[in-house]
Amino acid sequence: MNIAESQHKGDSASGVWLPMLVIAILFFLFGFVTWLNGSLIPFLRIVCELNEFQALLVTFAFYIAYVVMALPMSAVLDRIGYKKGMVAGLGIMIIGALAFIPAALIAHYGLFLLALFVLGSGLTILQTASNPYLVLLGPPQSAAMRICIMGLLNKGAGFIVPLVFTAIILTGMDSYSADALAALPEAERLSQLDALAHRLVTPYLWMAAMLVLLTLMVHFAPLPEPGEALRGGAHEVRRREVLAHPQLVLGVVALFFYVGVEVIAGDTIGLFGQQLGVKHFGALTSYTMAFMMLGYLLGVLCIPRFISQAQGLQLSAIAGVGLSLAIVMGDPTSEQATSMLLGWAGVPLVPDPVLYVALLGLANALVWPTVWPLALQGLGKHTATGSALLIMGIAGGALLPLLYGYVAHSWLDSQSAYLLLIPCYGFILFYAFKGHKLRHW
Repeated sequence: MNIAESQHKGDSASGVWLPMLVIAILFFLFGFVTWLNGSLIPFLRIVCELNEFQALLVTFAFYIAYVVMALPMSAVLDRIGYKKGMVAGLGIMIIGALAFIPAALIAHYGLFLLALFVLGSGLTILQTASNPYLVLLGPPQSAAMRICIMGLLNKGAGFIVPLVFTAIILTGMDSYSADALAALPEAERLSQLDALAHRLVTPYLWMAAMLVLLTLMVHFAPLPEPGEALRGGAHEVRRREVLAHPQLVLGVVALFFYVGVEVIAGDTIGLFGQQLGVKHFGALTSYTMAFMMLGYLLGVLCIPRFISQAQGLQLSAIAGVGLSLAIVMGDPTSEQATSMLLGWAGVPLVPDPVLYVALLGLANALVWPTVWPLALQGLGKHTATGSALLIMGIAGGALLPLLYGYVAHSWLDSQSAYLLLIPCYGFILFYAFKGHKLRHW
């Protein structure tokens, strides 16, 4: 039984739409915090004087929190409930946002990474609660459509944040290029870097204030507890029993690869563009997010009206393989494809391979919304534990971008390193056609 069915008939509208509104605001928050990393990486690379591999430790610190904290957070949800769990998650995020202030004041990379880990830990409990909650807010065959609606808000935040970050934080960055800094006396160079790092203090104070307001909103909102529909008598569930469901375990692997390629598309595009001489490199994550928003909109319109959840996943994986090949083989000196696709909109042009990285946002959009309902199908009392395992799949966002950074820095170059995406999309393609149908090993 889903949450919507469990409401009294006379209260069904408020019983569904109020939780939807709260979850919508949380999904916007997910996007706001998560996709800030795409702009933060090239910024911290300058402030802390990092190479490409070191800079991508930002994604590792943020997403590894999902691996470390997912199962503990699911136990927290079983004990204190979903509403109190959301409040606790927001409280942890407030601590993480405030931790950026001392990190910026002394420009210490280790403290930045610790602050990102704390932010990721808070998001872990919010994600663990909100995604299955959303799946159970209506009919299972339209779950992907509901997640797509939330995805529009999530990636809408991801579209806005890099633009705001660029306008507020990255203004006048030309004077902070590696060559310009190297030409300065040592004392002046360090003074310039400190002044640049201090630019982060005010934005993260505002983020902490916004999180306090959201915490109060969730605390006082009359959200229904899903009860047995979601928690399923969790104390009677043996954790190992959930591993008997192939559609779930393979779904975790699919999400591991998906989140890895999604983060690579969103968080490396700025570095890639910077290396190719794109002046507005700090805003390039917005290109990826804009295409993801288009993909989510197509999901809202098409699922389940014209295509099934599985078919949406199949199309996404096929597009991902094709675009990955286009990135690797594209001409970095050409802007022809960008001119044809975006020239009419007056958008600043970028090299064609950078455009193909951004277009991965379109290919990625339907993967998360379709894998969740396919993987949770038929889990019953194992839903809470299964959701925690799916959240652990977000570890792909920690490991695969780091692998990309290592390959780009040590073996190949930034463009050729995108070859890593092809086997990732290959597994997602397998799950879309075969893996999600399996019910026995």
